[in-house]
Amino acid sequence: MSSPYISETVLSVHHWNDTLFSFKTTRDPGLRFKTGQFVMIGLTVNGKPLMRAYSIVSAPYEDHLEFYSIKVQNGPLTSRLQHLQVGDTLLVSRKPTGSLIMDNLKPGKRLYLLSTGTGLAPFMSVIRDPEFYAAFDKIILTHGVRIVSELGYHATITQELPNNEFFGEEVRQQLIYYPTVTRESFAHQGRLTDLIDNGQLFRDIDLPTLDPREDRVMICGSPSMLKDLVQILEQRGFSEGTSNAPGDYVIERAFVEK
Repeated sequence: MSSPYISETVLSVHHWNDTLFSFKTTRDPGLRFKTGQFVMIGLTVNGKPLMRAYSIVSAPYEDHLEFYSIKVQNGPLTSRLQHLQVGDTLLVSRKPTGSLIMDNLKPGKRLYLLSTGTGLAPFMSVIRDPEFYAAFDKIILTHGVRIVSELGYHATITQELPNNEFFGEEVRQQLIYYPTVTRESFAHQGRLTDLIDNGQLFRDIDLPTLDPREDRVMICGSPSMLKDLVQILEQRGFSEGTSNAPGDYVIERAFVEK
């Protein structure tokens, strides 16, 4: 019986700050995934695989895999992952899954990608997928963090993607990036839930408030943020989408180790 995991080789590691890092690995040609999905990744510890769910940062058409992670000093997996070096082996599950996919949403006019912390990961894949730009007039990516150095991929979003040779024009015309910080001064400040609730987010980006007739929403972040945002959406008449019945919003229920 073949192993449920593929052994991939670490190609690069980037430490954003003391608490966040990302890394790229090789990608088995047989691994197919949809934009927004996650896989189980991990290491062999004491002869056994130690695995956790991680959203895939890279796009489905790229020949490598990329992941975005927090560092937890006493975390069973992240305490080890943060010391990854180029050439190390990473285990990756063969079966990607997850609910943050376009199939689970009804057609709409605007797509909101609401993320906090490393919840940004699946949306990095989304904003590099031309199919999403074809499906929506506007894509609004929000990223809520505590301090400015936690705004991972900021330069990728603001500088690299608008100049991409294949979909840079779509990014420039359709993507709205809204980072917000809670504990340091920044252009946008405050908790994402508050900025949505009080309407500040929509005033800042000059768009109408959330409307289930036109807007679709994907959410990925901490359990408390998910709970609060779902409550806001449900109060406004949004319904959750599933693989059986596409809806107005989707959330990811699988979390990276805290």
